[in-house]
Amino acid sequence: MIPLDRSRRAFLKTSAALAGSTHIINGLVHAQPIQSSGPLLAYVGTFSSPLRDVLPTQVDLPPGNGRGIHLFTVNRDTGAMTPAGIHEQGTSPSCLALNASGTRLYSANETDRVGADKEGTVSAFAINRADGKLELLNTVRSGGAGPTYVSVHPSGRFLFVANYFGGSVAVLPILPDGHLGDATDVRHDAGKLGPTTAANAPPGSFAFSGHDRTHAHMIQADPAGRFVLHVDLGLDQIFVWKFDQEKGVLTPGEQPAVSLPPGDGPRHFHFHPNGRWFYSIQEEGSTLVLFDYAAATGRLASRQTISTLPPGFAGSNFCSEILISADGKFIYAGNRLHDSIGIFSVGSDGTLTFVGEEWTRGNYPRSFNFDPTGQFLYCCNQRADNIAIFRVDRKTGGLNFTGNYASVGNPSIIVFLDVAKVG
Repeated sequence: MIPLDRSRRAFLKTSAALAGSTHIINGLVHAQPIQSSGPLLAYVGTFSSPLRDVLPTQVDLPPGNGRGIHLFTVNRDTGAMTPAGIHEQGTSPSCLALNASGTRLYSANETDRVGADKEGTVSAFAINRADGKLELLNTVRSGGAGPTYVSVHPSGRFLFVANYFGGSVAVLPILPDGHLGDATDVRHDAGKLGPTTAANAPPGSFAFSGHDRTHAHMIQADPAGRFVLHVDLGLDQIFVWKFDQEKGVLTPGEQPAVSLPPGDGPRHFHFHPNGRWFYSIQEEGSTLVLFDYAAATGRLASRQTISTLPPGFAGSNFCSEILISADGKFIYAGNRLHDSIGIFSVGSDGTLTFVGEEWTRGNYPRSFNFDPTGQFLYCCNQRADNIAIFRVDRKTGGLNFTGNYASVGNPSIIVFLDVAKVG
């Protein structure tokens, strides 16, 4: 890993050479072959709406260079991606979620609007395990406008949806055949909106994205599936729900909500593998917050706040993704406009230390993900129309660019299916 400004200069000087020498770079960065008996597939969700003004209030919605859900095969040794097909879908499937068995894929269709209330939709797909192709099972209403996040309950029986423009979250039953049923519960966020200036914004920041109304941005169950948490960026709050796994109903937890600093805008979160630490990333405040998580009650207690940006940074930035390595030793934070991934080490008590950063080799990194082995990190550069591939240094947490890109219009999310490991 090298300093961000230095890595950018070096890249600009050598980009032409990289384009013609990918096979050499792949050989240099390759250390140990990954042995497997089956293919590794990747699905990429994109912004694919042909209309620029479908949701005119979304600040980062592009005109739709994607074509739907893009399928790739992945080279396990080099990390390189090869196009293998596209499921054409003009409704911006910007978030994807796989079931545990790798037989079903679910998409949040962010620009789809149905009915007089302009509600969004969610789709269910069957996966052909022979070639990875998708077959649409059904599409149902999402319980609000602009669905931006979906996740599967650990039981595999429910899908959770966060509706960004609807300011709501919904629970959709997953039927035995993989189809989605109508919502068993819909909850609408309510409360006092945060200010347009984030409490922890960097000096000189003009970052403002979501304090005009309620904006549910992410929803996910805790590892045990007993509680469901979701964030509302406009309210600067994390909500905690008890979850009835028989009825598919949410009820307020013992601690119904936790507030973040005014205007900071919580966007995404991630549980540590030990289940005791919970980390939230704030879109407008450009911070990571560590919480202690009580699995028995669902209570959160904040303990540390740290900037996602390097010391001394001044200007505007919008945070995006947060990701924790499988061994729990490192956390990665996405910075849009700064166009970097901040790297943090996790101490023995869960506290974070800034290790460094890596340029994303593109602009506006919306999300990123590890391959199933954790040896590669794939960064979706939304406005650069590419996915940049990095090799992960397990000892330092550093990211080393492999020289490999995948060309995808407005990529939003990437998920992996290891056909050799799921039934």
